[in-house]
Amino acid sequence: LKKRSGELMRPFQELTVWQKAHLVVLDVYSTTARFPSHEQYGLISQMRRSASSVPTNIAEGSVYESGWQFYRYLGMALASSTELEYQLILARDLNYIPADVHRQLDKDLAEVKRMLVAFRKTQRPSSPTNSGPPTKS
Repeated sequence: LKKRSGELMRPFQELTVWQKAHLVVLDVYSTTARFPSHEQYGLISQMRRSASSVPTNIAEGSVYESGWQFYRYLGMALASSTELEYQLILARDLNYIPADVHRQLDKDLAEVKRMLVAFRKTQRPSSPTNSGPPTKS
């Protein structure tokens, strides 16, 4: 365990929100494997990038000692999850995924988003000296 701002921080792989986000990535990869081949460099690539960006940002942000920096990375993870939310709607409306598959992915993604919002609140910097980005000397 490493220490961050007076509290012990678990490795990112032990964070439930990271674990659930990782499962969503695996489901997105599996689902997009069945998309038309002409979407290889379009929607498939975009969805996989958005999906993998969520747990990637959680992992990357977890290395910083500053609460502000981890908070920022969790915000980027949340933004990527919202991108994926729209891309799932688009894939459904293009008939690339059936409604039931969309429903399950959307439900799983909504759970990740709720968890990110709640976890992000716990990482919000509380002191004025730790409320903004690091400054250059």
